[in-house]
Amino acid sequence: QVQLVESGGGLVQAGGSLRLSCAASGRTFSSYAMGWFRQAPGKERDFVAAISWRGGPTTYYGDSVKGRFTISRDNAKNTVYLQMNNLKPEDTAVYYCAASPTYYPTMNHYARAASYDSWGQGTQVTVSS
Repeated sequence: QVQLVESGGGLVQAGGSLRLSCAASGRTFSSYAMGWFRQAPGKERDFVAAISWRGGPTTYYGDSVKGRFTISRDNAKNTVYLQMNNLKPEDTAVYYCAASPTYYPTMNHYARAASYDSWGQGTQVTVSS
């Protein structure tokens, strides 16, 4: 497992942007697939985005964020990012970073929380209308 610490959350108006960061400990960060999930009050934890590692980064996105959010990683800095543009009030949630040591060839596994064995504490994103 790795230790994960998210940052970059905050309050933003609709249409604005935020960039979340997730710093990971450990020397094997580059071998982990990384994901972002979010959870709004009273709702389940939903998949946002993931980036795999084998053969070069491959990215996956939930339908509600496609075209607005971009996931990226900097293995030299042990950090994964989530650039969020054109934010909407329905994006309001606690955003969690997660790490998976397992490579999966398709998005289906990365979209499941159970595929990840390490989680950060979460960072709050609030989008006002």
